Amino acid sequence: MKKLPVLLLILSCTTLLACSKGQEINGHNTSTAYRSVKALKNRLSPDNRIEFEVSFWTIRDAKKDDKEFLNVVDGKTPAEIIATGKEIYQERKAAGFKGYEEYSSWEEMIAKFGKERMDQDNRKSRSKEDQEKDKANDVTYKL
Repeated sequence: MKKLPVLLLILSCTTLLACSKGQEINGHNTSTAYRSVKALKNRLSPDNRIEFEVSFWTIRDAKKDDKEFLNVVDGKTPAEIIATGKEIYQERKAAGFKGYEEYSSWEEMIAKFGKERMDQDNRKSRSKEDQEKDKANDVTYKL
């Protein structure tokens, strides 16, 4: 009888410890890193999601070596990833990185990517509507 409360206490502590890592990237290997990024971005607001994704892929582009990349992202929260992405952007901008010439600031780049994402989403929703209209005019018979 005395073992049950101790066992429940250990299980609850283990569960709490496991859940506390839910807001961090698991950088054990690239597969787990990508999987944890996917889970994290789904929990973020749409505004933060784009900034997080751009930051993550900026870091990935800057750190070509897998070990170096995983060391940078392992255990980081979305806010830390965004801060690191901004730092890399500033370093590359100052060095004259070709892809960043058209942006005057990080915020402008994020706003442009956000607009592109909205345009993509709008095109997808329009194509679904077109598909439904086509279905209404379809004369294929099911036999």
